[in-house]
Amino acid sequence: MVKAYLRYEPALTFGVIASPESNVVYDPSGRLLLAAALDRLAAWDLKRGLPSITFAPSSSSPSLVIFCIASSPSAAASSSIASGHADGSIRLWDAETGACEATLHGHRSAASALRFAPSGAVLASGSKDCDVILWDVVAQAGLFRLRGHRDQVTDLLFLDSGKKLVSCSKDKFIRVWDLDTQHCLQIVGGHRSEIWSMDVDPSEKFLVSGSADPELRVFRIRQSAEEGEDWSKWDVLKLFGEIPRQSKERVATIRFNKNGSLVACQVAGKTADIYRVLDETEATRKAKRRMNRKKEKALAKSMATEGNGTVIDPLPAKDLQNPAVIAADVFKLLQVLRASKKICSIAFSPSNPPKGCLATLSLSLNNNMLETYSVDSEKVSKMYSIEMHGHHSDVRSVSLNLEDNLLMSTSHNAVKIWNPSTGDCLRTIDSGYGLCSAFVPGNRYALVGTKGGTLEIIDIASGSSIEVIEAHAGSIRSIIPIPDEDGNIGARGFVTGSADHDVKFWEYQWMQKSDTDSKQLTVTNVRTLKMDEDVLAVSIGTNQVGKQYIAVALLDCTVKVYHLDTLKYCLKLYGHKLPVLCMDISSDGTLIVTGSADKNLKIWGMDFGDCHKSIFAHSDSVMDVKFVYKTHYMFSVGKDHTVKYWDADKIELLLTLEGHHAEVWCITISSRGDFIMTGSHDRSIRRWDRTEEQLFIEEEKEKRLEESFEADLDNDIEHRYGQKDDTPDEGSVGVPGRKTKETLTSADAIMDALDTAEEELKRLNQHKVEDLKNGNGARFQPNVIMQGRSPSDYVLNVVSNIHPNDLEQALLQSLPFSDALKLMFYLKEWSLVPSKEALQQSYRVICLVYFLQECKDTIGFNLAAMDHVKELLAMRSDAPFRDAKAKLMEIRQEQSKRSDRSTDGNERRKKKRKKASGES
Repeated sequence: MVKAYLRYEPALTFGVIASPESNVVYDPSGRLLLAAALDRLAAWDLKRGLPSITFAPSSSSPSLVIFCIASSPSAAASSSIASGHADGSIRLWDAETGACEATLHGHRSAASALRFAPSGAVLASGSKDCDVILWDVVAQAGLFRLRGHRDQVTDLLFLDSGKKLVSCSKDKFIRVWDLDTQHCLQIVGGHRSEIWSMDVDPSEKFLVSGSADPELRVFRIRQSAEEGEDWSKWDVLKLFGEIPRQSKERVATIRFNKNGSLVACQVAGKTADIYRVLDETEATRKAKRRMNRKKEKALAKSMATEGNGTVIDPLPAKDLQNPAVIAADVFKLLQVLRASKKICSIAFSPSNPPKGCLATLSLSLNNNMLETYSVDSEKVSKMYSIEMHGHHSDVRSVSLNLEDNLLMSTSHNAVKIWNPSTGDCLRTIDSGYGLCSAFVPGNRYALVGTKGGTLEIIDIASGSSIEVIEAHAGSIRSIIPIPDEDGNIGARGFVTGSADHDVKFWEYQWMQKSDTDSKQLTVTNVRTLKMDEDVLAVSIGTNQVGKQYIAVALLDCTVKVYHLDTLKYCLKLYGHKLPVLCMDISSDGTLIVTGSADKNLKIWGMDFGDCHKSIFAHSDSVMDVKFVYKTHYMFSVGKDHTVKYWDADKIELLLTLEGHHAEVWCITISSRGDFIMTGSHDRSIRRWDRTEEQLFIEEEKEKRLEESFEADLDNDIEHRYGQKDDTPDEGSVGVPGRKTKETLTSADAIMDALDTAEEELKRLNQHKVEDLKNGNGARFQPNVIMQGRSPSDYVLNVVSNIHPNDLEQALLQSLPFSDALKLMFYLKEWSLVPSKEALQQSYRVICLVYFLQECKDTIGFNLAAMDHVKELLAMRSDAPFRDAKAKLMEIRQEQSKRSDRSTDGNERRKKKRKKASGES
């Protein structure tokens, strides 16, 4: 009989406040701050410091890491939040419910910039594939693709009520696109390095862009009424001037506030420069003061050189009375915001600021924090800070108490106590760099082993460290509780292993400092086991007869096993090519599993120390491994971002759990094995729950094989049908979507439905003919696959179940022409049916038909125009050649006439000579 196992699935993710890869924005209402947490979005209530809404995709994958987010300026828009992911997909979210309304596929690499049009109905996305795509948010489909940039698109913005689009890129150019005609109006250069961000004020008067240059560039935006010699016919942007920056780091983000009175320039460091935008009166006054200072300097210089006889021309009176306003006169440095850590992104709040403040500015920091500051004319003050809900760096160890209702995690400077069921942070305790941890029985105290070699005793109730013991001279790698003869874990004390070559045994003691104080826990070293190498891991196990062993993994790639009571040498396990980083002994004491930096797991017998099996487990170092209690099932985690579930008896891989986006450092398993907890370098803690769904080894093998085939198929599609060339045409326009696995599946579904409906129509017609011929009135047996629907309704049902974006790409790129003609056959019937779905699908297909016809007409018109232009150019280019050719013909004709005349003269002279000779 085939053995069945229970499946583990992702259940909860917590510990991440803001990903450093993405930006932060406010929601349309301005009440919540949206921050990306790896593959999820969270809307934070800054006053309460709690997430109000969580936006999570249906599946968790490293390819879904969010790189950019955007919020619609119109709160009435149906899909008011958009997120761009690492796989190039764009997801549209409902701001009220947190539901994902659509997934748009068009980019071939990570999305890097998103911006909604002022109406909220159009979304522009830029990517690392150098393309810009315009999306119809209402129809959830792509409009067109704009090509021209030769490097990653870094920022986007709309002008002229959404009629024009401005894009900047790492290719050092800014492009202005006319969305009505879908072509590039203007290419703006001038930056000497990669452009990283830009923004426009609400009145659309100025555009500010920033790069690694030491100044910001300010452009004036052409208004519809502006005409004259200063502007060329097609220009939209014109350089107004430059603003010197305070920092030497490159610009990361530039943003205007809601009313355009402030502009913030955040650099790739710890500072953000805040400039005030002066009105015309203030700017003119500042320009006059600048000219007066210039005049004073000129007068002082002329007085100094007067004795030398040098004459300096004074400044023109016109320049003094009506000085020209430059960018430095309009933008005045107001404040410099300095954060505690590197700033990743900034966002101005669109809501009204508190009384006495000019604006509210929110920051995301690279240490997993969100901060909000109030900006006024005198200072910048911190208002809110969100940091309790996550570690500031990677999670190095996790451990559960005996009741599985408390979870402890350690990081470089803090210990956090969590509720593993809800993900709520209960306590945050300052500590050293914790590499390992364990709960003390009773759930009142906990132990933390640090990188500095200290052992910290944590009081969970008070949330404080009550004692720090100098336990080792090197970093402590393992803290393992010692079970007693009855199986009570940790009742007798614990063992620590360190890089100072020592394995120390500790016992619990209670100490009372005075008669009024309560007793507090302390520990005492009772035994020490000296080793020859650094101790990397320690594990304790008890066999079936009650005999206890301690296994010690050393830096020389070996594992030594000792009797726990006498510390006498028992076994030596060798075979790993690199040091053993983790190990565990099964609860019955028969097996020991070791994980190494050589990417292998080895399963050993504890009786003779023989290696049962060596498994190539991970594609990078194995960081932790644990047995499920009272079973031979085990979990391993590694630097390849995966968690793997194994059967140690059959030596089979049962399941691969993907979800972490960086190295997985640690794992802990509940006492009943109903859930596991993992901690990662991406600062997240994930819970994986055991479900009632069964899994079978053969099915999982087939599924992994299919996934590898699908990955090869995706690569083949990208290679064969990729729409992007290495050198795109200047300002070209392309199809917005791309062929994906979903579009191919959709096209196959439509073709199968058309074939099934065609066969059904043939059977139905044949039945009618036979019924008329025989007159027996036999009943027609419909096809079971169609579930009682008519052929038209069956095709309509299949087409309606396809996502609009996938349907458009399937019809335009994947559906054969013959099948497209078959689909047209049903349009008339769908249009006559009083059904909303039928009318929608008819409208979509008809729109595609008209779209193709329009494209055909446009191409024909363009070809005819190009032929005409070609003829005109040929006529113009051939005119001098025709004149020269005519002259040449005239010369040749004249030469031929001359030669004819000379020939005739020669003949006459010959005749005369012959005649004269005859007469003589």
